[in-house]
Amino acid sequence: MSRKEKLKAPLRYYGSLIEHTKTNKVAYVIFVVLNIAITGAIVRCIFQKRPEGVFVGILALILLLIPPFVKKSFKVELPTVLEAIAYTFVFCAQILGEIESFYTKVPFWDSMLHIVCGFIFAAFGFCLFDIFNRNKSKDSKFEMSPFFLALLAFCFSITIGTLWEFFEFTADVIFQPDMQKDYIVKQFGSCAFDPDGLNKSVLVNEIEKTVIMTENGQIFEVAGYLDIGLIDTMKDMMVNFLGAFVFSIFGYLYIKSRGKGVIATQFIPVLKIETDSDSVSPETAETPIPDVSDVAIPEEKNEAKETE
Repeated sequence: MSRKEKLKAPLRYYGSLIEHTKTNKVAYVIFVVLNIAITGAIVRCIFQKRPEGVFVGILALILLLIPPFVKKSFKVELPTVLEAIAYTFVFCAQILGEIESFYTKVPFWDSMLHIVCGFIFAAFGFCLFDIFNRNKSKDSKFEMSPFFLALLAFCFSITIGTLWEFFEFTADVIFQPDMQKDYIVKQFGSCAFDPDGLNKSVLVNEIEKTVIMTENGQIFEVAGYLDIGLIDTMKDMMVNFLGAFVFSIFGYLYIKSRGKGVIATQFIPVLKIETDSDSVSPETAETPIPDVSDVAIPEEKNEAKETE
């Protein structure tokens, strides 16, 4: 492959992902509209000299490609509702949440998104495990029950949520962007205040303010005690748990009825039937086209006699 062809390869792959978004007209319209809105947000951040906003916007454009990537790589069809939720989630989390500061301006914005996140990843996990369970080899004697499939989807979502909290903690330690939002609390219990140094919690309540003084003389005051990240992390994991649990119920009912549930089918990805021109259908694969070179052609009777 020439250098020019190597440079064109990413563009071709991007084009193939865009083609996979067109399989669902409603989701495709949402995809296009959100791409335009995100591009506009990036341009605005450039004029406002906000490099962090530009980075977040570019990241959002990349994250919008995850649903078509899943459709292309795993050959699945995403229901309209689930695909639309996935696109909207990226916009709400990155553009509204980060650039427009909805995480601090709008109450429970972060909790709402974590519930949706738990729901979405449980759906993707359920799809993968269900496809594996239905397409197991003939020698495999292991078959997952509907309850076990729902449990795996739940655990998959919880794992993704936990890894995200690891990412937030690591980013806060290295770059201090405060991804784990701080909380102001009025009371807490701590063994550090036990005068005997024993494992006995001392209640500190009715806290009026906390004064923080830095070495260079800066003073910060908060009306209470400043909790750095712990409450936010536990709250995020709990609401992620809730979203994963709700979907697991949908997934269980979907398997029990095998796709007849009206609500569940709006959120469950299904295996796509290959229709591309370069694919081989099962019937074609089972019935190979014979090689004409192997077919015996009867010799024609030579009725004309050689002339003397």
